[in-house]
Amino acid sequence: MITSEEKLAQLNQENTRLRQRVSELSDFIENASMPLHWVNGNGIITWANKAELDLLGYKKEEYIGAQIQDFHQDQDTIASILQLLASNEKVNDYPATLRCKDGSVKHVIINSSALMKDGEFIHSMCFTKDITESLIAEERRNKLTALLAEKEERLRLALAATGLGTWDWNSESRNIHLSEQSKQILDIEADLKYVDDMLALIHPEDREYVFQQVKQLSDSNSDGHFEFTCRIVKNNTDSIAWIKVQGAAYFSDARRSRRIIGAIMDITDQKSAIAESAKLAAIVDSSYDAIIGKTLDGTVTSWNDAAENLFGYTSDEMIGESILKLIPPDRQSEEDYILGRMRQGYSIKHFETIRRTKNGKLIDLSLTISPIKNDAGEIIGVSKIARNITEKKQEERRKNAFISMASHELKTPLTTVLLSAQIMQQHTEMFNQSSALVGSKIEMQVKKMMAMIQDFLSMAEVEGGKLQLQKSSFTLFALMEECKSELSLLSPNHKIELLCDPSIAIFADRNKMAQVLTNLLSNAIKYSPSSKNVRIGCDIIADKLRIYVQDEGIGIDKSDQKNLFKPFYRVDNLNTSNISGFGIGLYIVAEILRCHGTAIELDSLKGKGSTFYFEFPLDHNLPEAKTLFTIDNSSFISKGLGRK
Repeated sequence: MITSEEKLAQLNQENTRLRQRVSELSDFIENASMPLHWVNGNGIITWANKAELDLLGYKKEEYIGAQIQDFHQDQDTIASILQLLASNEKVNDYPATLRCKDGSVKHVIINSSALMKDGEFIHSMCFTKDITESLIAEERRNKLTALLAEKEERLRLALAATGLGTWDWNSESRNIHLSEQSKQILDIEADLKYVDDMLALIHPEDREYVFQQVKQLSDSNSDGHFEFTCRIVKNNTDSIAWIKVQGAAYFSDARRSRRIIGAIMDITDQKSAIAESAKLAAIVDSSYDAIIGKTLDGTVTSWNDAAENLFGYTSDEMIGESILKLIPPDRQSEEDYILGRMRQGYSIKHFETIRRTKNGKLIDLSLTISPIKNDAGEIIGVSKIARNITEKKQEERRKNAFISMASHELKTPLTTVLLSAQIMQQHTEMFNQSSALVGSKIEMQVKKMMAMIQDFLSMAEVEGGKLQLQKSSFTLFALMEECKSELSLLSPNHKIELLCDPSIAIFADRNKMAQVLTNLLSNAIKYSPSSKNVRIGCDIIADKLRIYVQDEGIGIDKSDQKNLFKPFYRVDNLNTSNISGFGIGLYIVAEILRCHGTAIELDSLKGKGSTFYFEFPLDHNLPEAKTLFTIDNSSFISKGLGRK
């Protein structure tokens, strides 16, 4: 038989292991990829993680303990940030420039909030995001636009020197300027007032084709080039001539106006202009993102150089082909969804998916897709911008794999500690009352940590697309009673009222639903420091079973409600500064319910409390009569309900 001393020694060993695991979790945060630091009320850096130090190149002893102002290029910026934080205002995406140890400058944006206690500023919690590369990319884009303008002028002069006809259409003035050579080719004497005047010169059999070419370019949201041949009917002689029209369209730097500049040539006499036009096309076709045009049946109509670099196919290999050539077999149903949305006139932004390159490699992409419309508002095609996010997705997978591994590793010793704590409470003949009290406190803290670990594990499953449900039919009352008992142990000062008919059953994943209700109850308790009343229950609304958790706590401001179910979002104000949490509980709740085919909803009034609820279809075996509870924001009204 194990003696008390041996049992305590065993517990000490388990606690030592637990502290080691907690240290590992702290090390994970210390080595997170997002730069983090704290600054106290005197502007002194009190803590920074490895990513923050690596960003600026300083050692810990060079950075922590120093004034934050010493690392800012612009003193007015840091002064404003500190003033905002001291006033307990959040800092969102605040641009700043930081000095690195090697003398270089990092352009960053800062997100920060203050930790206040009894109205006193304790320290700030700052996230630093490096945007230096994106600013450099923006400068490159501006230089490219300037280069395009220079090349345009050179082209204009070259065309004038060769006698080639040119034209310039400005979207603001709506006028079309024609060179003298263009007027001679088109057999007209004055500039044209509108695009329709130019289209009127086209041979009737070619007019619709040319109209579609021009409109597709005009309606596009990106710069592009074009080339086509057609017949014209000369005014003075009624003779027919063949011309080739080439040109480019681009936005101004501020993207307020659009210009289409082109050249008109006699096909037989002006072949020498082809090389110069190709040079202009290469400049315009230098977008960093792949830009693809296609018809409403998925046939590729345009393909820029970036698309060739990304997918490995040339424009000759893709134009005229189906876009399904790029889509893996298990994702081809996405194209039906995309084209369906386009036909309805909707755009799709930041659609993350997987596509296949010419050599068979699968790459992660973010797609922005928009319908192309003509002047009559008719949808005639689709414009797609594809950005490679493979490295970003791989980093997310590595992070989620680590979180999953760390969570599983921490669960085993915590379970042992939990069992030991429960033994200390149940066998008072082996332990004295003090040991039983210690066991109770250990159990409470271990359960908190296990819930936090489960949230991190669920988040890794959600973001990795591995959240699986094991559905079964179970009584809702029994599950609510378990959650109530557990939370009553963790917070004995709150009264949890259970309002649910014992015979009601639902078909769902019982463990996942326990995680949902535990999270909602835990939040209701945490955010009700003054009011001790919390309710959990269910209600029949029409043909739905509504499950809810209600508190009479501090409530949630309207401005925070729209972001409440995003990962790592926390409501930060004077009333919540001392409430712990990572801001992932409600995100996990929302994702678990989404996988069940339902959604979390919220009714909340500032200072009056909150009601979180979601709905399930009614079980067909529901008894003929029930006594249930109807919920509003202020009271519960018992009434008899029955199905007819």
